[in-house]
Amino acid sequence: MPLLELDRVSVSYGPVQAVRDVSLHVDRGEMVTLIGANGAGKSTILRAVSGLARIASGSLRFNDADIAKARPDVIVRAGLAHCPEGRQVLARQTIEDNLLLGAYIRTDKDGIARDLEQAYLMFPRLLERRTQFAGTLSGGEQQMLAIARALMSSPRLLLLDEPSLGLAPLVVEEIFAILDRLSSQGMTILLVEQNARLALAHSHRGYVLESGQIAASGDAKGLLEDERVLAAYLGA
Repeated sequence: MPLLELDRVSVSYGPVQAVRDVSLHVDRGEMVTLIGANGAGKSTILRAVSGLARIASGSLRFNDADIAKARPDVIVRAGLAHCPEGRQVLARQTIEDNLLLGAYIRTDKDGIARDLEQAYLMFPRLLERRTQFAGTLSGGEQQMLAIARALMSSPRLLLLDEPSLGLAPLVVEEIFAILDRLSSQGMTILLVEQNARLALAHSHRGYVLESGQIAASGDAKGLLEDERVLAAYLGA
């Protein structure tokens, strides 16, 4: 049974229909990527899943529960964490305060302490700078902090929106190595990524969005070899 399932989901912003009749699923332990041109509706899908954009029609289920009308805080408590485009760290709070705020829904102090230790093990640069304001970090370090902060909620599903945006190639490699590690540990990930070739190379499956609709889907290797996808989205 899928951990996340969208069935004919549509989302509108006023008179503009951003997503139309989208059906997709993410199974437990999968890394699934959404690719498509700017404005195709990728980020809107993530916002709909996390409750930040209301769906106009369709079904949205997470962990076999209907979350179509749930508040964002309820969705977070259910086990879903959204790491947004642009990182959106709290610039005038310390790194450690940012991380602890990621665990605001939790009351298990021992578990929070263990996960904070794990975050620092996974992102040692954050440990070195834990008392610095987050706004003093480089773009890559802020992305690491954003991912670590999302993980502090102890999610079942991690939504990532453009984690490589604006980062140097070596930093992007480091970010995707971390995503590979999380995936190998069983974390379920739904990824939106501008670098379609890179995202598919690290994912199990993918969906191609075009003008708010699913234009193609399949296993990641197959999409990488699909001539239409190559020509339209992978620069071939």
